[in-house]
Amino acid sequence: MIDAYEDPGTPDTRGGWRYLWWLVLRQPGRSAAGALLGSVWLVLMAAQPYLMARAVDEGLVPGRLGVLAAWTGVMFVLGSVNAWLSIMRHRTMTRVRMDANFRTVKVVVGHVVRLGAALPRRAGAGEVVTIGVGDVQTVAQALTVVGPGVGSAVVYVVVAGLLLAISAPLAAVVLLGLPVIALVTGPLTLRLQGAESAYRERQGVLAARIGDLAGGLRVLNGLGGKGLFADAFRQDSRRLRAQGYRVGAVASWVQALGVGLPTLFLAVVTWLAARLAAQGSLTIGQLVSVYGYVAVLIGPVAFFVQMAYDLNRGVVAARRVVRLLRLEPEPDEGTLPAPEGPAELHDPASGVRVVPGRLTALATARPAEAAAVVDRLGRFGPTDATWGGVRLDAVPLAEVRGRILVADHEADLFAGPLREVVAAGHPADEAELGRALYAAAAEDVVRGLPEGTDSPVSGQGRSLSGGQRQRVRLVRALLAGPEVLLAVEPTSALDAHTEATVARRLREAREGRTTVVTSTSPLVLDRADTVVFLVDGKVAASGPHQRLLTTEPAYRALVARDTEGAVR
Repeated sequence: MIDAYEDPGTPDTRGGWRYLWWLVLRQPGRSAAGALLGSVWLVLMAAQPYLMARAVDEGLVPGRLGVLAAWTGVMFVLGSVNAWLSIMRHRTMTRVRMDANFRTVKVVVGHVVRLGAALPRRAGAGEVVTIGVGDVQTVAQALTVVGPGVGSAVVYVVVAGLLLAISAPLAAVVLLGLPVIALVTGPLTLRLQGAESAYRERQGVLAARIGDLAGGLRVLNGLGGKGLFADAFRQDSRRLRAQGYRVGAVASWVQALGVGLPTLFLAVVTWLAARLAAQGSLTIGQLVSVYGYVAVLIGPVAFFVQMAYDLNRGVVAARRVVRLLRLEPEPDEGTLPAPEGPAELHDPASGVRVVPGRLTALATARPAEAAAVVDRLGRFGPTDATWGGVRLDAVPLAEVRGRILVADHEADLFAGPLREVVAAGHPADEAELGRALYAAAAEDVVRGLPEGTDSPVSGQGRSLSGGQRQRVRLVRALLAGPEVLLAVEPTSALDAHTEATVARRLREAREGRTTVVTSTSPLVLDRADTVVFLVDGKVAASGPHQRLLTTEPAYRALVARDTEGAVR
């Protein structure tokens, strides 16, 4: 199977079918082995009726017990070999499916990382979750066709040839039976593909809404809108359930026909064989063998129906994967060199200028306006911002990311030991980790965990409180040690005492390096070298916190909770 660090290759994104074929071609040896083992396994199963016919006609009927025992022994040996082949076939096909699963996961995760900040603007969270939770496994399951699928086709031809040697009418019935089954089940599988597509799309939308509701539940509850959104979500769930019933109805017919039609097929062939035996056209051994051949065919014929079902579901899932893989990251056409050392950041859209080596705070009544400035200064979207006089989008993105870090207060936290969560792929020694924990006033977070920094933290930090999560995110940002740190609301979930401690220690930890924070807390603003006051997304005033309190009534109304002089 694919190694955790192996390059998964470049996927074929020209369509769902092509993506499935690409997964097969990425493991040609294993796919060929699965097809070979599946074919030999089924063919040897079909050989048992032939051996049984010889045992009956040459041993049992004439009463030759030695011949009967010899043929029985051959059947036992062949059955033992086939049992071993069955184990190897199952192991091989499990590896085929697991390789397809892990390879698709690596391809999707790698592409999501390349999309970076462009992902939320290009694809909904629900779509990504649905792909990761369901579509990946559905794609992998479709690759079962590589082994039993090829084997079923081979054994079908082999049994038809064996029956032709016994009776041409029986062989004709067998050869015509599969097309009839395909004509009956084909329209249903196509209908299933359409219903499955609509269901998956709706499932992605609902998954995204769950995430939105979970993230904003506290706000909705405070505004009294929880019930309204709950009713809307309940209606969406009912519609999804109705679509699921439609998918289930079609799937149940496909699966029922997959079991019923082969059984009916067996009954027809057995009835014809019995008639021929009664007329003396078949021997007793041949009648037994015909029944055995058709019994063997029940599995392959049923699998053809199941295969069509799995392939149609697989191609629907593969199309969703391909659609995600087709999304392009933000264009990176930067060729100009970045400033060699600390340099001024300037955002023309707002007028904000960030002096290098100092702590700058952005204060505004609308937090989204300050976050938009940070996004432009960090090149998270279209921007006209400059860095030392050079446009940010003219500098290679990798260099920008390596020196300018945007630390959002709601940034994702991955599951794992706290030490690894905050290291973010860049292990730090105990001294560095201790300094970052101290600067973020997060020592109590570590003390509260049973194993300290080695304690596991759940995804998104759900095992921590809101204030603890915020400080853990700040620890991660500080450990990265960027030249320029742009922190969005780094203390918004903290109590006043902890907030004052973080503000003081953050300034000390970032002394001499460029730091920008967005906040309206006077405890943070008082520690800044320069406070930039934004109104309607533009610079209205700038200077030390105490001076702005004296000279700017609107600023005082915002940060000192003084309503007098507020801008209406």
